[in-house]
Amino acid sequence: MMKKLYRSRDNRVLCGVCGGIGEYLDVDPTIIRLLCLLLGFTGTGLFVYIVAAIIIPEER
Repeated sequence: MMKKLYRSRDNRVLCGVCGGIGEYLDVDPTIIRLLCLLLGFTGTGLFVYIVAAIIIPEER
């Protein structure tokens, strides 16, 4: 079965982007959230998160 990337409905804090990426990669979403937080300090991380929240569809 082919995996698809979705924003998580069950594992969300803001928009479900990190939860969805964690589920897609079979990684704990907390690790993805920490990486997003570190990228957020670079200035581009927040922009990438917002774009991902717009582009990635929500889980059905």
